[in-house]
Amino acid sequence: MNMTLLKTISLKILRLVFGLFVFALGTVCMLNAKIGVASWDVLHQGISNVTGITVGRANIYLGFIILAIDILLGQDIGWSTLANMILIGVYVDILMINNLVPIFEGFLPGLILLLVGIIIQGIGFFIYISVGWGAGPRDGLMVVLMKKTGKSVRLIKSFIEVLAVAVGFLLGGNLGIGTIIVAFFSGPIWQYVFKLIKFNVNEVEHRFIKDDIRFIKEKFQSSSNNI
Repeated sequence: MNMTLLKTISLKILRLVFGLFVFALGTVCMLNAKIGVASWDVLHQGISNVTGITVGRANIYLGFIILAIDILLGQDIGWSTLANMILIGVYVDILMINNLVPIFEGFLPGLILLLVGIIIQGIGFFIYISVGWGAGPRDGLMVVLMKKTGKSVRLIKSFIEVLAVAVGFLLGGNLGIGTIIVAFFSGPIWQYVFKLIKFNVNEVEHRFIKDDIRFIKEKFQSSSNNI
């Protein structure tokens, strides 16, 4: 492996890790707003309520289910997919256990923190997805539906968020005004942020795990033929 390629891969790994941290930071801001859990967390609570498993396990198990749906819809798995499933949870725990994000009292400060969290999440998504190594299960669902339907970030993300809230609420999950805001406005906010930074999700060319496996096989076969 030449030094240029090694440097490129190293920078992409750093960008991926940093992007997922920024995404987790946005998540904690939304949690600490204390005016209603995020859309997916309503669904996690609902699943926990029905099955008796913890909310954390519901999060993990649902991630695998959504990943399977992504694959069925034609969304390939990348290294970012696996990193997303592991690192975001770790980062969220670190930020919350160490109280690195303040908790504001009152509706207006909470609303501001929630909106800031949505924006930060969008920036984190841009940073890690632009690496081109795939998307996390939930983000991957948004990306593959955008490609399948040709619809905007605003419409697809809002549809997914509202669906998650509706199903979670029917299963007994809790929701508040913040949940409604996230469900209906996170999509438009993300789309506005992406427009400002001139980012188009559909234009990102991804390299997936299957591509790396194919590359290794070809290198191995080439080496074997030269012996």
